[in-house]
Amino acid sequence: MPNTPTLAALADDLEGGRTSACRLVEQCLAKIADPSGEGERTFIHVDREAAIAAAEAIDRLRKVKAAPSRFAGIPVSIKDLFDIKGQVTRAGSRALEDSAPADADAPVVARLRRAGFIVIGRTNMTEFAYSGIGINPHYGTPKSAWQRSVGYVPGGSSSGAAVSVADGMAHGALGTDTGGSCRIPAAYNGIVGFKPTQRRVPLEGGVPLSFTLDSFGPLARTARCCAVLDAVLADEPVQPLQPRPIKGMRLAVPTTVALDELEEEVARTFERALETLSRQGALIERIAVPEFLDVGVMNSKGGFAAAESYAWHRYLIASHGDAYDPRVSRRILRGDVISAADYIDLLGARKSLIGRAAVRFAPYDALVMPTSAITPPRIGDLAADEAFAKANLLSLRNCTLINMIDGCAISLPCHREGEAPVGLMLAASGGSDRRIFELAAGMEDAIRV
Repeated sequence: MPNTPTLAALADDLEGGRTSACRLVEQCLAKIADPSGEGERTFIHVDREAAIAAAEAIDRLRKVKAAPSRFAGIPVSIKDLFDIKGQVTRAGSRALEDSAPADADAPVVARLRRAGFIVIGRTNMTEFAYSGIGINPHYGTPKSAWQRSVGYVPGGSSSGAAVSVADGMAHGALGTDTGGSCRIPAAYNGIVGFKPTQRRVPLEGGVPLSFTLDSFGPLARTARCCAVLDAVLADEPVQPLQPRPIKGMRLAVPTTVALDELEEEVARTFERALETLSRQGALIERIAVPEFLDVGVMNSKGGFAAAESYAWHRYLIASHGDAYDPRVSRRILRGDVISAADYIDLLGARKSLIGRAAVRFAPYDALVMPTSAITPPRIGDLAADEAFAKANLLSLRNCTLINMIDGCAISLPCHREGEAPVGLMLAASGGSDRRIFELAAGMEDAIRV
C-alpha cells in the first residue's frame, strides 16, 4: 500500500494552492460513492452536505490567511462509536437506533474540527467494538484492502476506519483501541495505527467497551501522519517529528506469548524485518517476559472488558437483546458471573503487572513483536463460531498485552508489495508515546525493503 498522500504533503498542497479543501472532499466522496468500491460497507453515515459546507468555509479562510491550522481542509473519518452533534451514535449496532442524537461532539471530534479537519462520515465497526475481526452482520463487512476479490476480514474493531484510509475515502481516521482495535485493522490493511497512553486522550463522548483499557487513537498512512493526529487528539502542539536513526536502537523481542502460534507468513515477514533492523545497527535482544503469562489468567473469565461492558449493557441487553449480534452479546454476558471480589482482584493484579512490566522494559527503547499472530483470514472461513473465536483470539492476543500494561504502541506495515499484510508493533510503557513515534518514523521505510 503506497504511503501517499501523507498529511504533510496534503497540507503543503493546500498551502501552495495546488489543491483545495473542496477538491479533497469531492475526491473522498467520489471514492465512497464508487459502486465498485467498499464505501457502502465502510461508512454507516456519510456527512456529505456538512463536509462540503465545511470545505467551502475553510477554503475561504485560507484565502485570507485565517485557516485554523496547516492541515485544515483534510477529510478524516470518525468511528461510529463517537458522538457527533446532531447524529445518533449507534456503535455499529441496531440496538441504539432509537437513541436521541448527540447534543455535542465528543472532545476528540471537537479537537479535530478545531484544527480544521473535515469530518467526512461515520465508519463501520465491530458491534460495540467487541472483537478484533471486524465482521458486522448489521451493516455489512468491508473487505480488507488486500486481494479484495477474495474477501479477507478488515480487522476490528475499527474496521471501516482502516479501510477508509487504505482506499482514499479519508486521509486519516479516528478509532479506538481496547485490545488492538486501531492496530489490528491497520495491520490487516497495510497502514499505520497508534494506541496512545490512555490518560493522554479524553474518553468522554465515546461508547465504552472497557473504561479501564479503552484508548482513542488515529489510523493513517505513516507514523508521521499518526503523530499529527495524535497531537490534535491529545490537545498538544503539532511538532515536527525527528526520526531516530536505526543504528543504536535498543529493541526487545518478547519470547513469552507474543511469538506463540505465529502463522508462517507472519513469522517469516517479522524475522525479515528484524534482520533488516539488525543489519542497520539496531541492538535487538530476545527476552523472556514472564509478566505476559499473567494476562491470560486475568482474562480467563472475560477480564475487564466483560465486567465493564456488562455493567454498561445490562439494561440495554434486557430490552434490546434480540438486536445484538449473538457473538457480541455472549461475550458481554460473561460479565454477569464476575463478582465484585473478582473485579477487585483484577484491579490489584493489573496494578502489579504494570509496575513489574515497567521495570522489565526500562532498559529498552521499545518492545518489537508482530501486531497479530495471523494474516487476515477470509470472511467466508469464519462462519463457524469455533473458527471465529480462534481467529479473534490470535488477532487480539499481542495487542492486548500492551493495553493490559497501560502502554502505548504503534503498528507499522512490514510486508512487501504483493505479500499478505503483516504489522510490526513497537510498544513501550505508558508515557513513551513520543519515543515510539520517533522510532517508528526512523524505521518504517526500512522494514518494507
